[in-house]
Amino acid sequence: MARERLHKILAGWGVDSRRNCEQLILGGAVKVNGKIIDTLPAFADPKIDIITVAGRKIRPENKVYYLLNKPKGFLCTNNDPAGRKKAIDLVPPGGRIFCVGRLDADTTGAIILTNDTALADIVTHPRHELPKTYIVTIKGKVSTEAVEQMKKGVWLSDGKAVPGKVKIIKAQAAESILEIKISQSLNREIRRIMAKFGYKVTALKRLAIGKISTYKLGIGKFRPLTKGEIDYLKKE
Repeated sequence: MARERLHKILAGWGVDSRRNCEQLILGGAVKVNGKIIDTLPAFADPKIDIITVAGRKIRPENKVYYLLNKPKGFLCTNNDPAGRKKAIDLVPPGGRIFCVGRLDADTTGAIILTNDTALADIVTHPRHELPKTYIVTIKGKVSTEAVEQMKKGVWLSDGKAVPGKVKIIKAQAAESILEIKISQSLNREIRRIMAKFGYKVTALKRLAIGKISTYKLGIGKFRPLTKGEIDYLKKE
């Protein structure tokens, strides 16, 4: 039998996050073939075992994968007590869906939305170092010395940020534009790198996640990922 961890099966079938699925098991809400499972680790065969949660039979959900060109002002969260606009509101409704990683409200561009927790874990795990490409607009003229230092890495409070690429697109007295490729996922990483050198970010756009780009995708628009793109992410 192809037995898997029970909390992983439940999360993959869209019940909840892995952590919350563990709590459901420990709380006695999960049965496998009619037997309550309330200890961890717990295992089941998703192909043949009958799994219920709070008396409801659980089945695999159809996986969906979208690339969204997120507009400014939208949050990458499923729940906002203040009722602000969310990225998930811009793709078709239906079942559980979430953003893979986050862009802050003021950052625009590429974000993947899915209900596939396994793929999300692959994309966001630091060991995969999936590069993200950004266009950064800052106030003032960027110096070549600052760019060279950025390439060597910048220490932030939660680690060292080492961009894989820093390219000057425009450098004028009033404004500069840079292309930056970075693999880490530190909070507000690029804005903090710029602040280290005294530059204020006026616009930040993510162009691509690995090889997956928003090219020809209008702001606020989305498209399904292709099979090739899904396979690419799963192999990362």
